[in-house]
Amino acid sequence: MTVVGILHPGSMGAAVAAQARLNGAEVLWCPAGRSAATTERAQKYGLTGASDLGELTERADVILSICPPAYAEDVAAEVAAHPFTGIYVDGNAISPASMARVHAIMGRTRATIVDGSVIGSPPSASKSARLYLSGPAEALTPVAALFAGTAVQAHPLPGGIGRASALKLSYSSYQKASRVLAAVSYALAKDYGVEEELLDIAQGRTAGYLAETTYIPKVAARSWRWGPEMGEVADALREVGLPADLAEASAAVMSRWENLRDSSLSTPDALERLHGAPDD
Repeated sequence: MTVVGILHPGSMGAAVAAQARLNGAEVLWCPAGRSAATTERAQKYGLTGASDLGELTERADVILSICPPAYAEDVAAEVAAHPFTGIYVDGNAISPASMARVHAIMGRTRATIVDGSVIGSPPSASKSARLYLSGPAEALTPVAALFAGTAVQAHPLPGGIGRASALKLSYSSYQKASRVLAAVSYALAKDYGVEEELLDIAQGRTAGYLAETTYIPKVAARSWRWGPEMGEVADALREVGLPADLAEASAAVMSRWENLRDSSLSTPDALERLHGAPDD
């Protein structure tokens, strides 16, 4: 039986670890110092309590670190203080640079390090999640095997440490920001009593812009006028006491395209222009 350690069983971590348990693994966690809610969650998913982190690192073949990103490096350091020799999967939403630091921290051990990212809702009988994995090829197969046939769909990536983290943040940069932007948009509409009309407009535009990559060059070509429009949006938001940061940031991004007025670009060309200064 494969033994998996989960650090720490939050709503996502516990649900992911539970899928490995359903697939025949024993899943350990450390109850010491954890909240009543965490304990209840661990019991719900049938996780086995370890006496301490030392026992967990000694018994586990694979350790999954799925925690708030701000704690990823600290958690790695706690594990690195023990003689762990298995596979350490950092499944946190951290940047490739942060992942490189986790790799360096865990380099103090004889563990094999895998970069992971979870995309989707906590897996369950009705929902699935994707687990992207990058790193040493010989470690990706056993980690993916933990979830074969479960609600966690493992996707190994070529290219080494950092690839899974980059994919997660590439997705999060749109997914999270777009939801915040939607909240700000509706707050502005509500202040002027037009939120129902905004909803009606939105419901007629159901396509997801993240999937419409061919539209990116059109955005670039129109940024000379869309940028100032976002400046007006920022003014309107400030006038009613709403945060204007995202509108101002959008205008700043568009300034990198402002000299492309009505030009015809390919998607790769438009994306490359984002790396340069506004007057490049």
